[in-house]
Amino acid sequence: MRERLVNLLNNSYAAYSHFRVAAIAVMKDGREFNGVNVENATYGATICAERSAILSAVSAGYKRHDFDKLYVMCDNEKIGMPCFVCRAVINEFFAPDSKVICMNPEGEEEIHTVRELCPYPFSDEDLK
Repeated sequence: MRERLVNLLNNSYAAYSHFRVAAIAVMKDGREFNGVNVENATYGATICAERSAILSAVSAGYKRHDFDKLYVMCDNEKIGMPCFVCRAVINEFFAPDSKVICMNPEGEEEIHTVRELCPYPFSDEDLK
């Protein structure tokens, strides 16, 4: 998976921050969806790689809790974590015990559950 993420980083459009990110959402049926960050000069219209991958799966017809795990890679030596907007979307579609595998191009990784990344989530239960 590491090599696929490294190659996917090349598809990132990080014209402003030069901080490339790639993600692969793996579904419970084994299908995979790629995502990269796509920046915009306004920054507010930027889409993160994690959301790009998740929304691609949703666009293909997948539903909440069809997601198995998520791989994320930034293009530097640090192991980057999903931003808080992405964590909210991850929490919406993945089960609390789903794995989020964050890695760098050198192969170092950290594995967290959605519950660990989102210990106090806002969910549909809060809307009731």
